[in-house]
Parts: sequence; C-alpha cells; structure tokens
Amino acid sequence: MAKLHDLFSGKGANSQRPLRIGEEMRHVLSDIFIRGECRSPELFDVTITISEVRVAPDMKNATAFFMPLAGQNKEKLLQVLRDSSPEIRYLVSKRMNLRHTPRIQFELDASFEVAQRIEDLLASPEVAKDLKKTDE
Repeated sequence: MAKLHDLFSGKGANSQRPLRIGEEMRHVLSDIFIRGECRSPELFDVTITISEVRVAPDMKNATAFFMPLAGQNKEKLLQVLRDSSPEIRYLVSKRMNLRHTPRIQFELDASFEVAQRIEDLLASPEVAKDLKKTDE
C-alpha cells in the first residue's frame, strides 16, 4: 500500500505525468521553432532539434535539450534561447492546457557527441579486432 507522503511527492501513481508533459512540451517547442513564432531575429531561419524535455516532479521547471542543425553556432544560439525563454514559455502556455507552465531552461544536447564517440570507438582497429574474435 502506498504511503501518504509518496502520493504527494511525485513517486508512485503520479510519476508518469512529468514524462507526458515533457513529451507534449517537446512537440510544442518543435512546432514553435518550425513556424518561427518567436520574435527574436536570431531564431529566424535556424533549424533547431528539440531532443528531450525533462520536467521536474513538482512541475515548476523544465529543461529542454536542443541541438542546432549541423551543430553550428551552438553557444550563441544557447544564449539567444536563454534570453528568449520568457517569450517561449508564454507561447508554450498558449498551446498547452496547464494551470502553471513550467519555467523552461535550455541546454545543449550532448547525446549526439556521445553517440559519435561510441561510433568512432567501435570503428577503431583495436575494437574491430576484438569484435571479429567474438564473431568466430
């Protein structure tokens, strides 16, 4: 049986809600950037991939992980997104039916670099030699 403090702390039955909200917010953010709805001129004609949105269990904060197309101007774009965060939060609030829209923090997504590093390691001669031994 669930304890009372687990029911209100985000553990147990309510643990799926931040995941659902995060996924819906990811779709909304992607749509906002595709349509160019943000007023910041630095965000016009920029292709941004929103890979994940993590929402805190208390639903007050969200972290959106992004990567620009081909990884160009990452640091500049990160600063522009952080400066435009209140406007983007307002645009998200108009599309999502939430009592309180979480504050959105933008972070660069490092998973693409990690995946490339793993690919490079697997393609290296030392690892390829070991993989060939296990196939035999």
